Amino acid sequence: MAALHSQHSMEQQIRRAVTAEVAEILSSAGGRNLADIQPVIQSLVRHEPEFFYLLQDDSQRVVAGNMLHLHPWPGLRWLSHEHRRPSGERTQMIFGEGVLLKDGYLFVGLNARSLTELRRDVWMLLGWGVIGFAVLGVGGGTLLSAVILGRIETISVTARQIMNGDMSRRIPYQGGDDEFDHLSHSLNAMLEKNEQLIASLRQVSNDIAHDMRRPLSRLRQRLETAAAFPNVPAEGRDMIEGALDDLDGALEIFSSLLRLSQIEARIATDVLSPVPLDVLVGQIVEMYRPLAEDRGQSLAAGDAAPITVRGDIVLLSQMLSNLVENAINHTPAGSMIMVTRQVRDDCAILVVADNGAGIPPESREKVFDRFVRLDASRSVPGSGLGLSMARAIARLHGGTIVLSDNDPGLRCTIAIPRGS
Repeated sequence: MAALHSQHSMEQQIRRAVTAEVAEILSSAGGRNLADIQPVIQSLVRHEPEFFYLLQDDSQRVVAGNMLHLHPWPGLRWLSHEHRRPSGERTQMIFGEGVLLKDGYLFVGLNARSLTELRRDVWMLLGWGVIGFAVLGVGGGTLLSAVILGRIETISVTARQIMNGDMSRRIPYQGGDDEFDHLSHSLNAMLEKNEQLIASLRQVSNDIAHDMRRPLSRLRQRLETAAAFPNVPAEGRDMIEGALDDLDGALEIFSSLLRLSQIEARIATDVLSPVPLDVLVGQIVEMYRPLAEDRGQSLAAGDAAPITVRGDIVLLSQMLSNLVENAINHTPAGSMIMVTRQVRDDCAILVVADNGAGIPPESREKVFDRFVRLDASRSVPGSGLGLSMARAIARLHGGTIVLSDNDPGLRCTIAIPRGS
């Protein structure tokens, strides 16, 4: 049964990997046209050698990929015959998914050789298992499986508890000095090191907060006191006001960095609770609509059924606020900013889209780094930490955030598991 379960799990894993790859390609391309998808496929062929990609036009001419042409059948399919790559390399079996495009056909597949080998091994194992059961008896096999699976389940339960935030948990030893105990020892040593690093991070953050905030705050108070003196000339008062503005900016960056470090260290979600995204989106849109209108922009929320996720409402609010504020700051007057939400599979999808200038494809990943600001955004106020914090919050909730072309403009798509 364990072998059959492994076979089923591997098949499901291949199916999920292929389906996720297709969805990622279409999301990255931002459209279902050959022109949109071709550069994505060309990049994936260079960086994802384990996948098979095929992009062909209506005449079945290969436009991009590492496969020869196929008959354009939509949906999941097996290529049970040998299918050559253009280089002449052969593979025994491919499992993939085909998508009919507006002007062509997209196929994404994975080498399923390991699955066929597993199936062969499963049948061999079943055959020998019958003989083994006759010799050793059902009882001995069941006992052995129970012992091994029980040890694995113990490790799995401990891992889930640690993932849920209990960093003090350790994998128990059985005292047999076997491979499982050796594995437990290695994992416990790694967990101990991780706990020490997180504790060190907390201590450093607290030390910075105490040692730096106080002198900066005192400096601000002294500048305010100096500005209030009646004999300060107007030019000097203007210089003091400018220094206060710069100091406020430094304090804001300092606070953002501390918050970002806490989020990335996974120490910012003490309590998870149900968060109604429809209510959250409405609140954020209403809060930023006056700012958008002052700049001659339009900010609206799309209609959708109520969607609820488990998460930290303060962090999710900050993530969405950063994305909406980023769209307002980097789009000109007359722009339309739309915040929509939907359910896809088991994920809640949030989309912040605008019709501004957008971000070049080669820079869309770089803008998530700290303090990165493109040349066109140098004149816009900000610290370059908004997108970094948004991605950290999405990852903390087990989700993803992707930038793509809105044709025109920028589309920011956040996917958060509803059960996170």
